[in-house]
Amino acid sequence: MAGGLTHLNERGEAHIVDIGDKESTRRRAVAQARINAGAETISAILGGALKKGDALAVARVAGIMAAKKTADLIPLCHTIPLTKVSVDIMGDGAAAIRIEATAETTGQTGVEMEALVAASTAALTLYDMAKALDRAMTITDICVLEKSGGKSGNFSRP
Repeated sequence: MAGGLTHLNERGEAHIVDIGDKESTRRRAVAQARINAGAETISAILGGALKKGDALAVARVAGIMAAKKTADLIPLCHTIPLTKVSVDIMGDGAAAIRIEATAETTGQTGVEMEALVAASTAALTLYDMAKALDRAMTITDICVLEKSGGKSGNFSRP
């Protein structure tokens, strides 16, 4: 089903894709999420001044844990033996934080969903830890920045 929706069978029903005949290759994906908030909130998160504790450390661990649970959260994802997951959190101007998550494996399917789940979960964790300061925070720009490996080749967001 080249170019089609691979998670639908010939009757249009959802199914998990058979990857049994695919070659194992080195796979890597980088995804991001962004939190927009007031400058005081961003400063408190980045400066470790939240009453709930070190939000950055908790968000990193939450993102890593979430990447490992992607197949439990996204119904048609394969369970993937991840070889690396990292979550980097940085200020992005006075009123934003950018989260960048990287997932890697050597396997038969890509790790874009694992990177996206890691970035999203880290952002949700930061929201949870800082919501007492700013309930108007928004989480935006969740997307794949780049991916490599596999039959479809490399992708890099312009």
